[in-house]
Amino acid sequence: MTRYSYSRVDLWHKCPYHYKARYIDKLIEIPKLDANSPLILGHALHKGLESGEKAMEQDYFDSYPLITNDQVNEMMKLQILLPKVNDILDNFEGCKFQHEYPIITKDFIGFADLIITTSDGTSTVIDFKYSNHVENYLESGQLHLYKYYLEKLGFNIKHLGYIFIPKTGIKQKQTESLYQFRKRLTEEVSKSKPELVPIKYDDMNVLYFQNTIKEIEAATEYPKNVDHCFSCMPRFAPNYLNAIQDEKGEILMQLPKNVRRKKQMDLKPDIWLYADSYVGKTTFMDQFDDVLMLNTDGNTDNITSPVLPIQDEVKKEGRMTKRKLAWETFLEVVQTLEVSNTEHYQTIVIDLMEDLREACRTYIMDKFNWEHESDGNYGKGWSMVTKEFDNAIKRLKAVGLQIVYISRELRNDITLRNGSVRTTFQPNIDSKTANFLTGTVDITMRAYVNDSDEHLLMLQKQPNIFGGGRFNFKVKEVPLEKDAFIEALKDAQPKDAERPKTKPEQKPLQEQPESAEDTNEEDEPEKPTRRRRTKKTEEPTEEEKPKCKRRSRKAESEPEDEMTPPGEDDEPETIEKAPKPRRRRRRTARKED
Repeated sequence: MTRYSYSRVDLWHKCPYHYKARYIDKLIEIPKLDANSPLILGHALHKGLESGEKAMEQDYFDSYPLITNDQVNEMMKLQILLPKVNDILDNFEGCKFQHEYPIITKDFIGFADLIITTSDGTSTVIDFKYSNHVENYLESGQLHLYKYYLEKLGFNIKHLGYIFIPKTGIKQKQTESLYQFRKRLTEEVSKSKPELVPIKYDDMNVLYFQNTIKEIEAATEYPKNVDHCFSCMPRFAPNYLNAIQDEKGEILMQLPKNVRRKKQMDLKPDIWLYADSYVGKTTFMDQFDDVLMLNTDGNTDNITSPVLPIQDEVKKEGRMTKRKLAWETFLEVVQTLEVSNTEHYQTIVIDLMEDLREACRTYIMDKFNWEHESDGNYGKGWSMVTKEFDNAIKRLKAVGLQIVYISRELRNDITLRNGSVRTTFQPNIDSKTANFLTGTVDITMRAYVNDSDEHLLMLQKQPNIFGGGRFNFKVKEVPLEKDAFIEALKDAQPKDAERPKTKPEQKPLQEQPESAEDTNEEDEPEKPTRRRRTKKTEEPTEEEKPKCKRRSRKAESEPEDEMTPPGEDDEPETIEKAPKPRRRRRRTARKED
């Protein structure tokens, strides 16, 4: 029997269309890693309430592939707010605290942010909301459901309430230095006053919830609710990894499931590798077998793998000069791989990724005779470039081969709260594209040359280095060599994982099915996520369970394996009603109660 959460039913009310995309079609959303993401901020703050400021910092910073000034600014806010919330909880001294308590019955699943139990056995359920929109939550049925189902589990719930933590959304002025802005930010946040707001239980919320479940299970149509669904707005529509979408976010086609590596030790993960020039990133990938290089810069003299240039082609036909753009060549390669892989390639390497992104941009501008993306009205140009690029990458990934992106390195400086400057390293591509690409691979790595002229590959995540992935590497770095990387990859995976013994069979062209969808299987493989802490559970698939319960509010512990914000279920929309017309965060693959 399906277990329903508050957020699952709430999403149905907001938009049946997006309910179907998430829970029926099981589309995977690529996370938008904005510094002010309510989902990430909420979870980090809750971690701080449970385990202290240090744990909060690690939880927040580990959620991003790279720390920038924006992340430092948001952490400054949390550091000021954390003691203020702790002051409220100090009023319950002597009580038992249970954080992220799982509420699991045969038909319901949820996680209570905090259950406070007194010596007489009565309990209070508290939900944390990092939001300025108090009125939006006072009519929510979430806490009412928690009381109803907790009492079925034996709790004696006497009180319900929210702790509202106000947000500060000021931005740095053009006339301000970073120091001046942070001083003003500190002053504004220091004025904030979190408050505890009690609510009265209403059993009609439970009845309404149960009736909605019957409505969902009887549904045969899933229309859009454009008037009330934030995700129906083109600017904020979720970006699904396994679906082709247009510039308005509409799903044009759901891609077939990739089942090639299911339940096997993954020795061919999808990779994003970046490094400075002449470090050896391309020659490193050349050490692998059955590699097809899609090259954009012509630097292929020192590799032996087959190379297919992705460049503009100019042909003279009589008096006419015809130009075939690089992006058109790339699309032809993708289409060929979708139909067949007659040469039995196992790995497709794109070298360089930033050149390919620029080729896509050039293609769109040439198609519409634009000089710049801004020539498209109301952001249409940027949206068309983004969707064109994203859809092509999704198609390439759906082929089922190992995909490797290669990029050059870009260095920037960020200023920490104490004024010290730290150098950061990241791929040479814009941040929005970087966040999309890192959400499509299993691991993002940096290669470099140390003072001893050793070429090394960084495996473990570092705060100032763009990277991370779903593997728990035991070593920080290894030589930039195939064998060393494969050994580290084996050690980072469970020992009982089945290792692939042979290459997956490739059918010749004439034996390929007419459509890629003909090869679908019903079971969907586990997809990589951006943060190594996030894991999927088997039952139920739509929710995630917290790793541990709170022992002491001030005790510090290691970060949890979750990315669940306080008091939130699956939908980031429940965190805060969207301002008009500002953006708000969508939710991807990260799932929570």
